[in-house]
Formats: sequence, structure tokens, C-alpha cells
Amino acid sequence: MMPNDSNNSSTDNIIQDPRARVALAILCQDGKFLMQLRDDYPHILYPGHWGFFGGHLEPGETPEQGVKRELVEEIGYCPPTLIPYHLQADSQVIRHVYYGNLEVDLSKLVLTEGMDLDLLTPEDIQRGDRYSTRIGQVRPLGAPHRQILLEFIERFGSKLKK
Repeated sequence: MMPNDSNNSSTDNIIQDPRARVALAILCQDGKFLMQLRDDYPHILYPGHWGFFGGHLEPGETPEQGVKRELVEEIGYCPPTLIPYHLQADSQVIRHVYYGNLEVDLSKLVLTEGMDLDLLTPEDIQRGDRYSTRIGQVRPLGAPHRQILLEFIERFGSKLKK
């Protein structure tokens, strides 16, 4: 039997997997990380938490296509290069994570989703929260986003542009 003849092929498992599939971006500038303060809607994961830009994949869309589309939709910008970094899955979500450099000033970004955006320092990530100047409150980082960034900083921290 050929590997793809089985009813348990990896493609079938992805299609039948009930978990949401999302593509997210770690965007770095001067050793800091661009993050979105998610809306406070109770029906979304991690409402009111800092998280990555990105979102759900549309039917037939690859993770790379999805992350590029989401970045343009959410901030009006996509870096020229996005590198696949990590695949993380839990009981609800499969996260395809990409890395790229933020090559424009924050003032050039147009936030169309979420309550705020900011460049978070490695210290913010370690602490697990950040003050939002737009809403005047300290808000936590989403747990999976924080964990991904802690691993990223541990692995690449000395190589990040500062």
C-alpha cells in the first residue's frame, strides 16, 4: 500500500482535525516584538490580552498566504520576508508561526483590529504583561504567545537587532 492510500494520511488528518488553524507573525524591530492588544470580546480566545498579529486560515489557504493576508488586513503591512519558525498545537488551535523583521516605523502601521499595538521588550515578555497607552491599563500576554516568545528569545536573543 502506498502511504497516501491510507485513510489516515496526514492530509486527511488536517482536513478532519476540528481545531482552528491560524498563522501568526513574530515581527521584530530593534530587539523588541510587535504585538496586538486583542479586543475585549468574550467570544475570542485571549480577549484583552497581548498577542501576535495573524489569524484564522481561510479554506484552501496555506499558512504563509494566511499570515501575509492577515498582516495586511490588520496593520496594512507585511515584511518582505517571513520565515517559518514554529508549529504549536493544543486542544483548540494549531498555530503556524512565522518570523520577520518590522522594517517600518510604528507610525506607518494602521491598526484595524484590536485595541492597541506596541513593541514589547524581552522584559515585558518575561514579566508577562504590558501597559497600553491607548486604554491606560496593564494587560497580560496570551499564554501561548508568551511561551512562543520566551522560547524564541532563548534561542535567538543574542542575534536580534538592538
